[in-house]
Amino acid sequence: MSAIAIAAVSKVYAGGVKAVSDVDLDIADGEFIVLVGPSGCGKSTLLRMIAGLETISAGTVSIAGQVVNNVDPAARNIAMVFQNYALYPHMTVFDNLAYGLRNRGVPRAEIAARVAEAARMLEIEPFLTRKPKQLSGGQRQRVAMGRAIVRQPAAFLFDEPLSNLDAKLRVSMRGEIRQLQRRLGVTSVYVTHDQLEAMTLADRIVVLNGGRIEQVGKPLEVYHSPASTFVAGFIGSPAMNLATAEVSGGRLTIGGAELAEGLVGLADGRVTVGLRAEDVVPAAAGAPFAIRYVEELGSGRLVHGSVAGQHITMAISPDWPLADAMRVAVAAERLHVFDAATGRRIACP
Repeated sequence: MSAIAIAAVSKVYAGGVKAVSDVDLDIADGEFIVLVGPSGCGKSTLLRMIAGLETISAGTVSIAGQVVNNVDPAARNIAMVFQNYALYPHMTVFDNLAYGLRNRGVPRAEIAARVAEAARMLEIEPFLTRKPKQLSGGQRQRVAMGRAIVRQPAAFLFDEPLSNLDAKLRVSMRGEIRQLQRRLGVTSVYVTHDQLEAMTLADRIVVLNGGRIEQVGKPLEVYHSPASTFVAGFIGSPAMNLATAEVSGGRLTIGGAELAEGLVGLADGRVTVGLRAEDVVPAAAGAPFAIRYVEELGSGRLVHGSVAGQHITMAISPDWPLADAMRVAVAAERLHVFDAATGRRIACP
């Protein structure tokens, strides 16, 4: 078993700067967890505390039931894949893969078998005699993952491993990482600022903001039921529309223009409303919508405009005719309503 338990973990740097605040998170054996958030949210710091590369100011980290706060990184039975590959340039691919095993005194025959198996899984067998400078970025990242695989660790830790790759290669590599993790069944914690990576890779997403957890959930749970305006604006592409609105008698208006009706059970007053672009639709009796500009995506079209001066993006078919004067509406069940003061989600009956 290689479950990871993070209990009330905090990290405070010199001068009282708190990078991580009271984080509680249980990661099941074999689970793929993605830590996501903007730069400075504490995701890499939390990962490095799991790895033992950062000291823990408060709380505990346990791996396979053992508290590892004071355990050296090398003794934690984890393997880390970094953004910069961290390969030895003077060594062949085979030697890069075998280096850690040799240092641990693993028998030569077992080293050869482990390296061969990792190379087969990652399709880098033809490159075993090459040196890193003779490889592409994607091939180097495969070697970095292979070095982690041959260790047969209790957990994989990924620190933005795809950031140095071009967009097309990132897409293919994230698919390979997910398939590989499922095949191996190893507990994995993956750090990224890219919400698309988070959505496509994770069993569960952990959204961090200012060193605290905003929400934990399965990708579609987080997408369809964001716990706060921060999560709503961060998860999803394009980002969720967020606008100041008024609720009165079950009707929702923006600047006096009615956008939805039938909000039964929602108290009257000012709220922040969240609207996914795909849920905003042209409607004969909707709110006036002023088009600012259009993004043609081929398979779809993003229409950027405003309702009562507030920016709204609408995702529609490229076949839908556009006009200077349009009206839009949103079905009541597709609205996301948040407290205007706290930004927390309001449950709508």
